[in-house]
Amino acid sequence: MIAVLVLLSLITACSSTEPRPLEPDNSAKVSYEGFWELNLGKSDNIQARLDTLVRELVRRAERQAQGKSDRGGGMAIGGSGSNSAPSIIGLAKMADLVTRSQLLEVEQDKNSILIKREDNFALTCEFYKGSSQPRETPYGTEVCGWDSHQLLFRMYLPDGLSIQHRLSLGASGDRLNIATTIYSDKVSYPFTLNRVYSRYDPDKGGIRCEMTLTRGKVCTTEAR
Repeated sequence: MIAVLVLLSLITACSSTEPRPLEPDNSAKVSYEGFWELNLGKSDNIQARLDTLVRELVRRAERQAQGKSDRGGGMAIGGSGSNSAPSIIGLAKMADLVTRSQLLEVEQDKNSILIKREDNFALTCEFYKGSSQPRETPYGTEVCGWDSHQLLFRMYLPDGLSIQHRLSLGASGDRLNIATTIYSDKVSYPFTLNRVYSRYDPDKGGIRCEMTLTRGKVCTTEAR
């Protein structure tokens, strides 16, 4: 998490609505419990998502220019203001850091969900008596809640940085999508990265791959 904290100096966040309180019966309807492995082929390519964000910001800047508006929202490549190149790249790097876990282990019962993430801190949601309470962590305040059949985690970090994880389970129950969105008031459009995980048997070996902004695609073979 040291790298994550370093990036806080590059980007700050805007606030948004907190998830609804948990409903006690949703945990029985949706079970994330088990072992999950990143499916790189089904997940977003971070460079492609970054390119999409830049194109969207350019389109917004062009629309503003056509409307003869010179107040905010435009691109400032190389600058330090809103939508500057350092802020946009910082947003993408933050998304890369907080979503790079290759393996997940989820423990779930009627009162709580614990998501252990490889090389990252765990996500915890407790919903005793049918509702969850804000949870203080070493990195900030974390709230969680259900949005229909999807589980939401929102973390408010120092300097206003806001990170949201939205978990949704595939119809067959063997695919887990985690949509992570990073908000910053220095970038006028949030950055969302979808990571797709498939169930796996931790006793079997396999090939693991990861895709990052700096290293591209890297694969290794390992035994479990």
